[in-house]
Amino acid sequence: MKLTMIGLIALATHLFVGSSYAQPAADVSSSNATISNELEQRVIEWRRDIHQHPELSNREFRTAGVVAEHLRALGLEVTTEVAHTGVVGILRGGRPGPTIALRADMDALPVKEMTDVPFASTATGEYRGREVPVMHACGHDLHVAMLMGAAEYLAGVQEQLAGNVMFIFQPAEEGAPEGEEGGAELMLKEGLFDIAKPEAVLGIHVWSAGTTGHIGYRKGPLMASSDRFEIRVLGEQTHGSRPWGGVDPIVVASQIINNVQTIVSRQVDITKAPAVVSFGIVEGGVRNNIIPDEVYLEGTIRNFDMGIRSQIFEKLTTTAEMTAAASGAKAEVTIHEGYPVTVNDPELVARMMPTTERVVGRDKVYEADLVTGAEDFSFYAMEVPGMFVFLGITPPDQNPSTAPSNHSPYFYADEAALRVGTELFINWVLDYPATR
Repeated sequence: MKLTMIGLIALATHLFVGSSYAQPAADVSSSNATISNELEQRVIEWRRDIHQHPELSNREFRTAGVVAEHLRALGLEVTTEVAHTGVVGILRGGRPGPTIALRADMDALPVKEMTDVPFASTATGEYRGREVPVMHACGHDLHVAMLMGAAEYLAGVQEQLAGNVMFIFQPAEEGAPEGEEGGAELMLKEGLFDIAKPEAVLGIHVWSAGTTGHIGYRKGPLMASSDRFEIRVLGEQTHGSRPWGGVDPIVVASQIINNVQTIVSRQVDITKAPAVVSFGIVEGGVRNNIIPDEVYLEGTIRNFDMGIRSQIFEKLTTTAEMTAAASGAKAEVTIHEGYPVTVNDPELVARMMPTTERVVGRDKVYEADLVTGAEDFSFYAMEVPGMFVFLGITPPDQNPSTAPSNHSPYFYADEAALRVGTELFINWVLDYPATR
């Protein structure tokens, strides 16, 4: 597909003009591939440029233009406008071998940056119909820069490369705007893996809860599914002095909230996988002495097993409907399915572990705890074996447990981690054929 927003990248051209895109041809069978200081500096420059120009989900026009221009300059086969702004690059190696996919997400968040870095964002965008500040508060700018760096290095050793590499630069990981589709699910729907079907897909997410350069991994479930539910409790309006004259949806809603808590604590096997059901919105009534005719509830469901996920959906609906019926009210339940459980293929993790430990050091690789946050990398890993890891970005002289978290306006990333992530991508690709 033809890119239509090239004009938006003019201000970033100086980052690419005159660059030496090809790395010196290295022996790809060497024990460890490392990037040059020059390439590391370019990765840092790309990261800072993207950080200063963050864009919200499905609006990553400038970022997509920067990425597409870079990949074309490297001689890759480039497809643009996948799932609105997604960019896909294919590097075909000079030797036969498998196709492996590497993924980076590109979107930012409606957050006002409060850090004091010289390249802090002052950008704004439109979110839910109003102008908001925009910040790369989750580190997707680092993901893009690291994958651009990996593409440059691997293009420099293309003739020695066994197999092909698919570089996926994905929009809307943080969720598409209301009324739109987006992200990994839409990329797949629009034929991402028809461009090239990889044997495996690998991803890195920077993580403020980890020390710079440390890698957190986990076999099997890593990140939770994330689903949103709405419950409309329909009663019958009456005066607050005569509750028997109607059906009180506020009382019924409170009973539903309490009863739903028994789903996780009493109705599903939590020894198999943890689960969370939380209410975040309770709305109803306009005056102290009027019992309304409706209460609105909204919440989130998180868990680590797709079978349990289905059970919770069913039990949530039944609990709400039956609780309401017992009081003469009605409950209308709507469940909006979000991201599935992010599951790392155990065999793939085991095969890539020697590479991971060699690149970052065995003492810096640890088994991560389950994370109740969600990631749409999960959609790729449902199609082909996947591996997703966390890359620490909090400086060694700071306590990661107290560092501002991902999505915080004070989110800070130690740029020394960029070299680690870039070299991980490169070495995973170089080592993968020998692990088959």
